This record gives sequence, structure tokens and C-alpha cells, in this order.
Amino acid sequence: MKSPFSGMDPYIEAAGLWPDFHAHLIEKIYEALADAVPERYLVRTGERSYVVLVGEEGKEDYPFLPVVRITGPGGSQTQVGSEAGVALEEAASEPEVIPIRPFVELEFRETFLEIHDTDPGQQLITSVEVLSPSNKAAGSEGRSIYLRKRQGLLLGAANLVEIDLLRGGQRLPMLDPWPKSPYTILVARRQRVPHCLAYPAHCLKTLPTVAIPLAHPDPDIPLSLQPLVDAIYGRSRYHRTIDYSQPLSPPLAAAETQWLEQHLRQQS
Repeated sequence: MKSPFSGMDPYIEAAGLWPDFHAHLIEKIYEALADAVPERYLVRTGERSYVVLVGEEGKEDYPFLPVVRITGPGGSQTQVGSEAGVALEEAASEPEVIPIRPFVELEFRETFLEIHDTDPGQQLITSVEVLSPSNKAAGSEGRSIYLRKRQGLLLGAANLVEIDLLRGGQRLPMLDPWPKSPYTILVARRQRVPHCLAYPAHCLKTLPTVAIPLAHPDPDIPLSLQPLVDAIYGRSRYHRTIDYSQPLSPPLAAAETQWLEQHLRQQS
């Protein structure tokens, strides 16, 4: 079954499906590029990881919900996460007991794609990034690490293709304003930086076909994103998880909201 949205489905992000979607999209892009590039190129996946200490320096910004409800047979629910309140009650009843919390390490892994030239020395030609929420979270370790990599690429280390299919978070810095669209794809060619191309992308318009640059004189590889997104949605059966009657944050534009309401009425 296809998504009701002809472009990027915003409910994939809102329904907590982004980690699953991101992994599959990287895989699909890898397959498309590996099948299309000339023999002189290698397409490889890469991964960066970093560890964040939860509660470090007094911060209480947890990357998970403090209360989780697990639904069991017959619709019964078990609440997990109320232990903090119990601990505080115990401490209040025992004057000699002091509530204390440990550092908890959380490891984040972010996958990306690289195109290398086999001659000479497997030089990096193009880096393809599908942004994660951590890359767009202001002040986060994930954003800081990615910005350092991005800066190196934009200084001429290689071509950069940056795919942002997330509505949430803070967009990455650019000298000129981004297009007024919920999603964007950036293509930065090594020889033309700082002059880049930004593709606007929407939920009610087919996602653009992006030109993936290679080394001169080889022509660009056209990457059609919409068939990849549609294939992931259908094969993963996202329609069984997503509730399109729920509001989004940030909310859809007025025209998009009107379209969705009409679609839901037709389906009822």
C-alpha cells in the first residue's frame, strides 16, 4: 500500500518510524548508485558514532520518553518509568537516604554513503548524507560532529549531497536562505563551492530527481527519490502503524491540512 502523500510522508517522522526509514533509505540509495556508477567507482557505506552522557552537567534533555506504556494482550497497559517518583518518596521517608543518579551512556550511530574513485588511491569523490534528527538538534553532539564533516566537504574535500527529509529541528547553516519548503536536498559540487544548488521538496509533490555528481568528465547520476520512498513505505507496511487523524507538530500548512482532511473523509 502506498502513502496517501505523493511526496514525502510527514507522518513517518511523527510516528517514530524515522530510524527504520533512514536505514532503509540509505540501503535503497546505495543499491541505486552502485548499479548506476561506471566501473571506475566504488560505492561504500560509512558510519560515525558518538556517545552522549545522559544528565551530564545537569542537563535533563533525555532523547527518550520518560514514561513508556507497553500494551499487552487484551489492550492492557503497563507503565514503565515511574520508578523515579518511587525513589523520591523513599528518600523523603528515610532522612539518611539521598537520591542519586548515575551517568548513562547512550551511543548514537549515523550511516552515510560515499562514492570513491578506484584510481588513484580510492579518492573520495562524493559524500551522500541523509540527515538524522540529531544533525538538526541545536547544541547536540550529533550536530556538532556533522557540521565539522560538512565544513570540510564544503571547503573542497569532495562533492556533498545532503538530503533533509525531516520537518523538525534546526536547518543547517547557509549564507543564503533555504527554500520555503518543508524538505530540501542540497548539492554542493567541489569545483563550484560556495555556489550550491538546493532542491525544494514537499509532501504533496513528487520528490525531485537529484543529480549525484561524479568526477570530471563523467556525467551526473540521476537519483529518483520518490520510487525509493514509496518502496520503503509499502514493504514496511507503515500504513499499519500511522494514524493520519493525529495532528502534527509542527502543523501542516493550511492547504496540506485541508487536503489531508478531505482524504480522510474519502477513506471513511
